[in-house]
Amino acid sequence: MSVLTIGLSHRTAPVAMLERVSVSGDTLAKLLFDVQKDVCVAEAMVVSTCNRVEVYAAVDRFHAAVTAITRLLSVHSGVPVDELTPHLYVHYEDRAVEHLFSVVCGLDSMVVGEGQILGQVRQALKLGQKVGTVGATLNELVQQALRVGKRAHTDTGIDQAGASLVTAGLAFFGPLQGKRALVVGAGSMSALAAATLARAGAGEIVVANRTFERGARLAQAVGGRAVGLREVPQELATADLVITCTGGGSHVITPDMVTGEVFLLDLALPHDVDPAVRELPGVTLVDLETIQESGIGSREGDAVQTVRELVAQELTAFLDAERAAKVTPTVVALRSKAADVVEAELGRLLMRLPELDERARGEVTQTVQRVVDKLLHEPTVRVKQLATSPGGDHYAEALRELFDLDPKMPEAVREVEL
Repeated sequence: MSVLTIGLSHRTAPVAMLERVSVSGDTLAKLLFDVQKDVCVAEAMVVSTCNRVEVYAAVDRFHAAVTAITRLLSVHSGVPVDELTPHLYVHYEDRAVEHLFSVVCGLDSMVVGEGQILGQVRQALKLGQKVGTVGATLNELVQQALRVGKRAHTDTGIDQAGASLVTAGLAFFGPLQGKRALVVGAGSMSALAAATLARAGAGEIVVANRTFERGARLAQAVGGRAVGLREVPQELATADLVITCTGGGSHVITPDMVTGEVFLLDLALPHDVDPAVRELPGVTLVDLETIQESGIGSREGDAVQTVRELVAQELTAFLDAERAAKVTPTVVALRSKAADVVEAELGRLLMRLPELDERARGEVTQTVQRVVDKLLHEPTVRVKQLATSPGGDHYAEALRELFDLDPKMPEAVREVEL
């Protein structure tokens, strides 16, 4: 199986298109099931965030899989294929691995170096595992990608290369000291927003969430208070600024709710705030389009270059290990066949020489086994080394051909290992 990535992001599509294609909840689970049901797809995972929608799949046919996944993205988003296709990118095998490593490190984010993507990819993996669409291939790849991402964020200054989306959006507001803030939602982005406001000295932080208990936990963590979503209009009337990121699929703030001057930061996809509020006097609305157009957080520096080098190193190591692993079943099959030959020949020899005592039998057996092991040692070591080079799988094929190995044997060994 080979890894295929198909998606669109802030680099290839306007935010309006990302909003239309964005999937979550039951729709996301349905997309996962439908992708995996396709005959050429064995595994599937979907990463859907405020600035990207990507399908990762383990496939056995490239062109058929691209066609099928593109069609399913169109079906689930309602965006016609001919309208969707110009915004899609496709990565396959080595390029798909490199892309995922870059994504989890924050190199491909709207705000370079932001750390939220690490948790978002982890959540995507957990969902795929929960619903049964992620198997050994994607699990191994994504687990390694998460390790690379954690190393990048821990060992380099990539987190400081650009602000978080929250910080980038608040750059349009000004000093937060003493201001009254309303945070709508209690997910990871809302938690980051609340923590950012608290550190900046906001005077009061109110958290509004559909599930009151969850909102209350977040409010308690930042020394604020919690309310239900129904109380948003009332809280809006006295708020200086509002940060919202529910992504629930419908507007939680509409023009009729806004009665005075207020700063609104909408980080959700689909949008939480009705764009029509921009027409109201005294209202400032900053959303993902605004941040994208501003270029805040897109600057690159030494830390970014360091992470690029880290990704290149980790990519080489991962691909070498993967190629070496592919030849291992063939090596095991070869040694298994050699062991069978040794056993059979020793059996015949000992039947012809029944007078041999136990000590002599043991010496003969060890000698024959040592001869076979020495003959096989160099070829098996070399084939593992050669397997790490491009096209290395051909050496395993040559080994199977030269030693007339049962073509089913390496696959049987691979299945036992999995």
